Amino acid sequence: MSYQKPRIMQDYRDLFWSLIPLVLICLVIAAIASQCSFSADGPTPGKIPNFDVHAALRDDAGTLPFPIREPALPEGWQPNSGSRDTVSGNGGGAASTVGYITPQGTYMQLTQSAATADALANHLLGTRARGGTQQIGDRSWTVYHVEGSEPAWVSDFGAVRVLVKGAGNQEAYKTLAGAAGAAQPISP
Repeated sequence: MSYQKPRIMQDYRDLFWSLIPLVLICLVIAAIASQCSFSADGPTPGKIPNFDVHAALRDDAGTLPFPIREPALPEGWQPNSGSRDTVSGNGGGAASTVGYITPQGTYMQLTQSAATADALANHLLGTRARGGTQQIGDRSWTVYHVEGSEPAWVSDFGAVRVLVKGAGNQEAYKTLAGAAGAAQPISP
């Protein structure tokens, strides 16, 4: 007959000794699958996904019912993502979004849409209020913000509204907004 302690006599040491085999099994499986690594210096940045922003925006220009622009960004800006979305509700419409990693390693997003500025801002940002303007070149950008959160800049280009947002600094916003403002619509 095996000896078993009554439950009332079990404590944290029993739990600790029963978890050790499970932890060892998990570590062995992770090592075999090569899914774990250790870096004494902390996390290292991963590889930025390769995304063909030119092809994606050209496709959007041929498909979506509003003019699409491809900003000419300086060296070091790497496109990493893109998507299409629909802004629902009053003043809504289709939206084209591309994302970039700045030379500083932060993410910036450029969204173009036929939706109204307020509908676009509400769809992408939730409840943010207008909080001033920025003048970049000959374009005025309305700043939407909430305290403690990243801002978004929206400008009306006539048939299309352009929204810039992300984790970048003020210079990253100015660079992306300026490049979008200077870009000509793509011919499908």
